[in-house]
Amino acid sequence: MQDAGEGSVAELAYRRIRADIVFGRLAPGQKLGLDRMRETYGASVSTLRELLSRLASEALITAEGQRGFEVAPVSPDDFREVTELRLLLEAHAMEGSFAAGGLDWEGGVVAAHHKLDRIERRLLAGEAADAELWKRYDWEFHRALIAACGSKVLLEAHAAIYDRYLRYQMVAVVFRGAAAAEEHRRLLECALARDSAAGRQVLTEHLNNCVEHVLRTDALSPRAGAGPARAARPVADDAPGAPRRRGRPPRVPAPIKPSGKQPGKQPVK
Repeated sequence: MQDAGEGSVAELAYRRIRADIVFGRLAPGQKLGLDRMRETYGASVSTLRELLSRLASEALITAEGQRGFEVAPVSPDDFREVTELRLLLEAHAMEGSFAAGGLDWEGGVVAAHHKLDRIERRLLAGEAADAELWKRYDWEFHRALIAACGSKVLLEAHAAIYDRYLRYQMVAVVFRGAAAAEEHRRLLECALARDSAAGRQVLTEHLNNCVEHVLRTDALSPRAGAGPARAARPVADDAPGAPRRRGRPPRVPAPIKPSGKQPGKQPVK
């Protein structure tokens, strides 16, 4: 049994390793040497083995017997499956949340969208933005939409699959520009109108368009495992899900800068 101090060290190391995987700082397929990790995360080799096994149960790490541990790879098929499960959980939670949410819930949804809208406007205006802050605001908005669903188990399951979906976004460093921002605005309108059927339709479009964009741009190629240091990929006007523009050329989203911050809570948001 671990004492309190050792347990605190282990939990902190777990959160840091998990965040480094989800945010792409540890690349897909990267070998995880325990000696080096001991220096980086400040935990003993035996503790690290336990933590990596824990992360393997979350499908973020693969354990190869005597070959040790490595970060779970990414693939188009896995991305599609993760997206389908996120859609299933989030759409179901939205239905309950839209029906049960009160005035405080509405205020939380509006506030979360306001922050997300601000950072998306900055990206569309060509300003550089912190990738982790952008995705944190995205998480907060989607979480706010389902916060009143009334099921702690459903929220926990959604948080876990959301992080697996987020890892794909961070590996691909994908911001689809005005199309994604418009989809978020429509989700806000559906929430305020308590229209869960329309919300499900918009969410389906939102997630599927992201998958199509990532796969079309080949963002999951082997070099995509280098982490979130590359620029966001703009969407062409004729791409699926892109809004039509008249009278002016499309804006190219700004580069998204990686952050050295280490989130302190699990699940990663």
